[in-house]
Amino acid sequence: MKSIIPNLKKYLFFISLSVLLFSCGSKQDVVYFQDVDTMGVSKSINSYVPTIRPDDILTIVVSALDQDAVKPFNLTSVAFAAEDGGAGRATQQNYLVDINGNIDFPVLGTLKLAGLNRIQATTLIKEMLKEYIKDPIVNIRTVNFKVTVLGEVAQPGAYTISNERITIIEALGLAGDMTIQAQRKNVLVIREENGNKTYTRVDLTSESVFNSPVYYLTQNDVIYIEPNNSRIKSSTIGPSTSTTLGVISTLVTVAALIISITR
Repeated sequence: MKSIIPNLKKYLFFISLSVLLFSCGSKQDVVYFQDVDTMGVSKSINSYVPTIRPDDILTIVVSALDQDAVKPFNLTSVAFAAEDGGAGRATQQNYLVDINGNIDFPVLGTLKLAGLNRIQATTLIKEMLKEYIKDPIVNIRTVNFKVTVLGEVAQPGAYTISNERITIIEALGLAGDMTIQAQRKNVLVIREENGNKTYTRVDLTSESVFNSPVYYLTQNDVIYIEPNNSRIKSSTIGPSTSTTLGVISTLVTVAALIISITR
C-alpha cells in the first residue's frame, strides 16, 4: 500500500505540471509595442494618402448656388423594396471605377480617376465643371471600402470603413482585438495590387509596425491572425481528451485521500 502512494503522488505532479504548461504565457507573447520609448519621444511614421483604385465605388455630389445648374451632374437611381409595396426610392447614383481606372460621369464623359487621391480627383472634376457651373463644389466618397479580419480575434468578419483610411491597429479594434491565444509576432496581411497578391507579415509586439507598408490598410485587405502554440496544442487535445484527463486527475486525488486516511 505504501508503494502505491509515491506513484500516485508522481501522477498528480505530472498532471499538475501539464496544466501549468498549457496555461502559462509570457509578457513577450502578449503585450503590444514592447520596445516603444516610454519617455514620450515622438517618432514619425510613413505618410500615407489613399488613392482611388479599380473596383472602388464612389459617390460624387456636385453642388452650387444655382441648384438647377447642378441637376444634370447629380444623377439618381431608383431602389425598390418589398416592404414599400413596390414603391421606388430615389438614391444618389454611384460610380464604379472600371478595370482601366475610369468612370462614366454625366455630361463630362469618361474620367480617369484611378491613381488620384480624393483631393486630386475633386480638383479635376471641379475644373471641368467650371465650363458649366459657377463656383462648383464637389464631394467624393468611397462607399465600399472594407477590410477583412480572420483568425484569432473576438469578432472575425468583413468590416466596411466609413473613413478615408484605417490602420491595422484600428481594424483589429473593430474586430474586438486579438484573443489571448493569438500569435502577435507574425500577423499576416494579404493585399491585391495591380492583379497581384502580396503577403506581408508584421510583428505587433514591436514598434516597427508603425513603419510597415501595411500599417495603413487599403481596399479589400485581409488580416489573418495565427493561433499561438498554446492554442494549437489545446486543439490537438480536444474537449473529450481534456475531460478524460480531468476525470483521471479527480480519481487519482480521491484514491490518494482514501489511502492516506486508511493508513
